[in-house]
Amino acid sequence: MFEGLTYKNPDFFYLLLVIIPMAVWYIFRHKRNTASIQVSSTASIFKAPKTLKHYSRHLVFLFQMLAIAFFIVVLARPQSSSNWENVTTEGIDIVIALDISSSMLARDFSPNRLEAAKDVAMKFISGRKHDRMGLVIFAGEAFTQCPLTTDRAVLLNMFKSIVVGMFEDGTAIGNGLATAVNRIKDSDAISRVIILLTDGENNRGEIAPLTAAEIAKTFGIRVYTVGVGTIGTAPYPISTPYGIQMQNMEVKIDEEVLQQISAITGGQYFRATNNAALEEIYKEIDALEKSKIEVKEFSRKSEEFMPFAIAGCLALAISLLFRITIFRSIP
Repeated sequence: MFEGLTYKNPDFFYLLLVIIPMAVWYIFRHKRNTASIQVSSTASIFKAPKTLKHYSRHLVFLFQMLAIAFFIVVLARPQSSSNWENVTTEGIDIVIALDISSSMLARDFSPNRLEAAKDVAMKFISGRKHDRMGLVIFAGEAFTQCPLTTDRAVLLNMFKSIVVGMFEDGTAIGNGLATAVNRIKDSDAISRVIILLTDGENNRGEIAPLTAAEIAKTFGIRVYTVGVGTIGTAPYPISTPYGIQMQNMEVKIDEEVLQQISAITGGQYFRATNNAALEEIYKEIDALEKSKIEVKEFSRKSEEFMPFAIAGCLALAISLLFRITIFRSIP
């Protein structure tokens, strides 16, 4: 029953030493506390048979000591390591690098590209319960919005706060990817992944996209690239003297560079032309990364103090019962 027990607080076993002086005191007290009567001869007394009560008079003290011993074991917190479970662990760190340039306001997605990308990414994040995730945003420059974290609430709030115009406009794909690599390169996770989402061509920044891809490859980081935008033209909101008006503009996504980035790093390139397609892409990435889960067997410790606590209470109850019944003192 108690095979493989370990103790969280084994130092409490030193308290068992207190039983020794208690036993010495008990023996000394019983030798001194002896009754005496005056009789003409003790011969008949010595010949008198000893009753069961005579031999069992020490049971009160014995059960008290047992109760103390059991309660000390409870304090030491016995734990069992015999419960083995098969548990899946993903051990994956993921950084989402999101383009927030002004072109992400195009209405070929509902309500626009940026809000659609945020919505799908947030669903993706909510489904990855065992991973650390982070967020990098980029336009004319790149910025780490949230470092790797397991706090889903914080990360989701960061996503909700993203808007176009947070910094200078443009599309610095290389800088965005390099910033994401910098956030994840020192991770010791089993798998490290970047999801890079953009709707344009690299036109800003000091780092070329393929240079950033080579850096990612050096650190063993896979990059999934996602091109967001319909085929042909898409309606863009344009400010005019008469307010915001829609104007169809050509969709220009540098698919060749995005494909090269994913090929260099061992990832994949996807093209999303609408909300449903974008959602399917994230589902596919989710499935690809879950295929890298390793099954590990581990021992879960469970608390085993309850039998000792029950035994201690039972021993204490028996000692009290004997004291107030069979071995009750005469006042």
